Amino acid sequence: MTTIKDIAAAAGVSVSTVSNVMNNKSNVGEETRRRVLDLCRELHYIPNSAGKSLKTGESKTILFNFSDFDRSFYLKIIEGINDYAGDNGYDLMICTTKSCEKYMHNGLTDGCIILDGRMENKTLQRAAMEQYPIVVLDRILSNPYIKCLVVNNYDPMTELVEGTVGRGYRKFAFIGGLEHTDDNKERFRAFIDVLTRRRIPFCRENYFSGNYRERSGYQAAKIFMSAPELPEIFVCANDNMAIGAMNALRERGYRIPDDVAVTGFDNCELAKTEGLTTVSVPNYERGYLAASSLIENIKGRENFELMKLTAVVEWRRSTGSRSL
Repeated sequence: MTTIKDIAAAAGVSVSTVSNVMNNKSNVGEETRRRVLDLCRELHYIPNSAGKSLKTGESKTILFNFSDFDRSFYLKIIEGINDYAGDNGYDLMICTTKSCEKYMHNGLTDGCIILDGRMENKTLQRAAMEQYPIVVLDRILSNPYIKCLVVNNYDPMTELVEGTVGRGYRKFAFIGGLEHTDDNKERFRAFIDVLTRRRIPFCRENYFSGNYRERSGYQAAKIFMSAPELPEIFVCANDNMAIGAMNALRERGYRIPDDVAVTGFDNCELAKTEGLTTVSVPNYERGYLAASSLIENIKGRENFELMKLTAVVEWRRSTGSRSL
């Protein structure tokens, strides 16, 4: 394991200079500071004994791990996390997938927030402990040191699909996200439950497995358009795929919703511009509450109860009414 002496030797400075850099002291030149910090990153130095961490047991830094730069709703979540963290004297470190693991240490960060379907459960179970609490936003796990803060997908998706049935739609297609994710499973379950109750048939051929990105929604619509008959409505597991589907339909001259309707989920910034009927998820509040829960648990308040956030349907022009 790299030590503070190793960093000092590699940088050609004294141990006390490295300590001053780690404690953000002002008596170190900017060039030296950059050289020391670069070496800490390169050599994976974990400053367990540096300054404030030694005295208080806290780095005053929380970690946010997410998986996909292509999805704009992350920005709102990050804004909420950062606002609460900053107001309470904590710094925010952001990383993605595998790089996250090396920062999940009680000397480098005090806890983390996870929104990454590729982060394995066993990694989270191993990392979570009393001295290192975790908040997950994308799954439900049983662990005394993991707080699960998730969106209630089932109820608003039920309302959305019921509403489209009430507007006369009977021939459905579903454009799903990554199939292993809890969000996709819950949204599809609500979709199928409504159609089953309403005795509306659904063929598996009308299910397309996407990846939550706009491109996969575009490809799905292209595939459906090659079939002899187009569905009356595409129910999409998120807005990005819905917008991709809308772009493909418009390219072929289809009118939305006159020829085919489209719905999404998330209420990203483009959804309003595109007139997309969707489910509005309170992403800023989601981030803010995640940071609040994490920091409270870092301070020993022990609030690890499951929390489900409410989302609401936003009806817009991408869904109309059809004659029954």
